[in-house]
Amino acid sequence: MTTHDDGPSRRKVLECMTWAGTGVLWTIAGGVPASLGIIDGALAEEPKGFTFLQISDSHMGFDKPANPNAKGTLEEAIARARTIPNRPAFMIHTGDISHLSKASEFDDAEKIISQARLDVHYVPGEHDIIDEDRGRLYMARYGRGTRGFGYYSFDANGVHFIGLVNVVDLKGGGLGYLGAEQLAWLENDLKGRSASQPIVVFAHIPLWTVYPEWGWGTDDGAQALGYLKRFGSVTVLNGHIHQVMQKVEGNVTFHTARSTAFPQPAPGTAPSPGPMKVADDKLRTLLGIADITFKQNEQRLAIVDTPLKS
Repeated sequence: MTTHDDGPSRRKVLECMTWAGTGVLWTIAGGVPASLGIIDGALAEEPKGFTFLQISDSHMGFDKPANPNAKGTLEEAIARARTIPNRPAFMIHTGDISHLSKASEFDDAEKIISQARLDVHYVPGEHDIIDEDRGRLYMARYGRGTRGFGYYSFDANGVHFIGLVNVVDLKGGGLGYLGAEQLAWLENDLKGRSASQPIVVFAHIPLWTVYPEWGWGTDDGAQALGYLKRFGSVTVLNGHIHQVMQKVEGNVTFHTARSTAFPQPAPGTAPSPGPMKVADDKLRTLLGIADITFKQNEQRLAIVDTPLKS
């Protein structure tokens, strides 16, 4: 992880962003993260550039004490997304749309998410492929034009986006797994691309090792990241762990998003991961969305993590 001697104040801000639910605008220049300010002030100035949204872990159908109204908090997240001054080009959903892969859960999620009036690019979470046919419902809805269990790529405003699937055939302890076929496809997809082209990779489980004891990492993620090392600007977006964490390695920035459904404990602070019950007045500070902006001709990234309640 990149560190610097002037880090105490930056580290403090990062801690606030990660655990206290405070929205912070981050810009990445030269591989170094810098805080630009608290979210409400940052959003007061309309960003100039190419902007897209990330939401994750909606867990439609979840109704346990950690959040008995996951449908309601997803509605709040989408309503918040519609207030962003600079209309995003599209939305990325990094998995666990549903909680139990039920058709009714996908229906409810689609009805709510469509209210954002944005094109949405999906990758599955493990909860989206636990039906008897191992993802048949997910693939029927979201897998058209994709390969394998739903991986694909596309270009937008000079940025190359790659949606990977690492929730099939999970490894020991629940670690994500890409597999040889998808890795070969990824290597081929990147061939011939200029090293100056910004790359955004998105998948459900983090590609970097956050906490392997809880399965928070991808078994063969290092191989995928090896194919990305030559690019000057790489952003890896994930969900799964239901909290904001950020890491920088060289030109690669890793960023995990909050859930719109329920929080999970910080790594190692509980016996196991899973829905974390917090005080009702604190719940919405730990749920939210991410607004991400690229500026043309600048290898620069700004991320605003927006909680449902500051």
